[in-house]
Amino acid sequence: MPDLLLELFSEEIPARMQRKAGEDLRKLVTDALVERGLVYEGAKAFVTPRRLALHVAGLPVRGRDVREERKGPRVGAPDAAVQGFLKAAGLTSLDQATIVSDPKKGDSYVAIIEKPGQETIAAIAEIVPAVIRAFPWPKSMRWGKASAAGASLRWVRPLHSILCTFGAETEDPEVVPFDVDGIVSGNVTYGHRFHAPGPITVKRLDDYIASLEKAKVVLDADRRKEIILADARNLAFAQGLDLVEDEGLLEEVAGLVEWPVVLMGSFEERFLDIPGEAIRATIRANQKCFVLRDPATGNIASRFILVSNLVASDGGVAITAGNGRVVRARLSDAAYFWQTDRGSLPDLDTFKESAEKLGLDLAKPLDQRMAKLDKLGVVFHAKLGTQGERVQRIAALARELAPIVGADPEKAERAAKLAKADLPTEMVGEFPELQGLMGRKYAELQGEDASVAAAVEEHYKPLGPSDRVPNDPVSVAVALADKLDTLVGFWAIDEKPTGSKDPYALRRAALGVIRLVVENGARLALLQVVKDADLLSFFHDRLKVMLRDQGARHDLVDAVLGEGASANDDLLLITRRVSALGRFLDTEDGRNLLAGYKRAANILKAEEKKDGEGAFAGSPDLHLIADAGLIEEKALAVALAQATPKAEAAVAAEDYEGAMAALAEIRPAVDAFFDKVTVNDPDSALRANRLKLLNQLRQATRAVADFDRIAG
Repeated sequence: MPDLLLELFSEEIPARMQRKAGEDLRKLVTDALVERGLVYEGAKAFVTPRRLALHVAGLPVRGRDVREERKGPRVGAPDAAVQGFLKAAGLTSLDQATIVSDPKKGDSYVAIIEKPGQETIAAIAEIVPAVIRAFPWPKSMRWGKASAAGASLRWVRPLHSILCTFGAETEDPEVVPFDVDGIVSGNVTYGHRFHAPGPITVKRLDDYIASLEKAKVVLDADRRKEIILADARNLAFAQGLDLVEDEGLLEEVAGLVEWPVVLMGSFEERFLDIPGEAIRATIRANQKCFVLRDPATGNIASRFILVSNLVASDGGVAITAGNGRVVRARLSDAAYFWQTDRGSLPDLDTFKESAEKLGLDLAKPLDQRMAKLDKLGVVFHAKLGTQGERVQRIAALARELAPIVGADPEKAERAAKLAKADLPTEMVGEFPELQGLMGRKYAELQGEDASVAAAVEEHYKPLGPSDRVPNDPVSVAVALADKLDTLVGFWAIDEKPTGSKDPYALRRAALGVIRLVVENGARLALLQVVKDADLLSFFHDRLKVMLRDQGARHDLVDAVLGEGASANDDLLLITRRVSALGRFLDTEDGRNLLAGYKRAANILKAEEKKDGEGAFAGSPDLHLIADAGLIEEKALAVALAQATPKAEAAVAAEDYEGAMAALAEIRPAVDAFFDKVTVNDPDSALRANRLKLLNQLRQATRAVADFDRIAG
């Protein structure tokens, strides 16, 4: 079957846009093909800095013929109805329609509409120009003389040529004929900008890839990444060093080159006095280069890896030297920032009021920066005050939370007061991604307690579902205080996440609180801190998401929370109950008890509709049960009387496995009851008494969870 090969050749596409652009091209074209009934075997997109390409394999030569029957009005219907039918069906007279008889409705007109399938090449000629004109680039531009009119084509960078061929492997493919703003489709591409800039005629994917390879272009982005990573590792190994791998940088660099050439540069060892993280940030941000590590010490080495887009005649000596000069200049800036941040600020007298308010020591550089942050009145949020005011709130809350997580209150408060102090430093001003980390470095230099210094860095964690959760109690206290202050504040001003919009990352903050509590085994009565049932409900929703991602069933969370969700504010206990309930329901006892419960609950719901809500509350009459003489009914009453207090006591003692075991004791009696006892007995007194017994079963299970909310 024929294949489609499409290439859109342009000036350099920003690396950050390439991966999504390739997927957009694949989806837009294939969706349009499928809408026209043109199914395919497979499709793959490719992207380099100068081209978007798409290969769609196994397309039919033409679409399927369509035969449609369109029912019209009855024979003898008014002329207006007949004319409307003819127009809608594309007929010129009733002679082109057929008459269908229906014994009930009589005779009516039917139009048989047959449409031949569209030639695939014609469909492609319509689809591709439409996709190009409406392509969803985050940013695009116009160019050339036509741009003055304001109606010319927009593309991420000037589009130069379009390659579009269609045909079977055994034949020479056809060029799909179309043009987009004067750019006529063809079967020509171009190689590497410097090594092979001339035109290359291609037929299909195999020779397209091979021709580009000869012209110093590696078409597949993932293959370029593999080449860069392998060559970088080999160069590092040859020098006795380890590559500091960086997936984000690797993806970006692979989007900057069509023919990756990996080289190694160096800088003076005097720059190694700068913290390794700052060296890495400097080299990464400014030169898109990888750093290396000495495996013997674990420290950053005075070498770096760069990726060139060409094979230089001198073996890359000039390229390496040029990059080295820029790296040294940037590291000189970083060295200045590092030195400046460790010194005293001028005009310290102006910060005295802030220092006294926050309890800071102006003899220490990091305290000075915090006082400066407060003095400057840097706004956190227009409705939530300044950073200084926020730090005061976080410090007070960290001190309050410290005993709960086993931290020293003094250390937690001190760490919170320094947590944002690195924001006005020179280093963080240049590299915002180093906030927290530089604060820890500066805290260590001024002799802060190790836990305090660690908390300055770790209070931002966890930053996502896969990020590490701190376990030092001081870090946990400050991290909780930071996130809870954010959530409470934005809830207070009604700035909550809506739909997919979450500009203040409140979902991430809530998930961070949950992970800090659960993974550290902290017993936190959340409602006493947040004082907002709606915010507590938001935590419950995030907890469901987290547990679901871990493989738990979200309905079990609903069952544990039950109707009294506002009282369930201990996230650790909720997760433990969910886990115990899940294990119980995986057993035969659990599955059968759930089935018995569902049966009982359904009977009760049906009968309560007749007798009224709460009609079967209260204890059943044991004398009536005894008089009925059914062993199974007596056994269930006894089992409930014994198991219910056990389950309630186990829940009160937070022994959820014990609570489940107590419920398991009921299961045989429930099975036997439904097997032998008729609930809706003709005797109304027996019926009501047995329904009360089932209500007792419902109440017994609710000591553990609301079984109504469990699926199954």
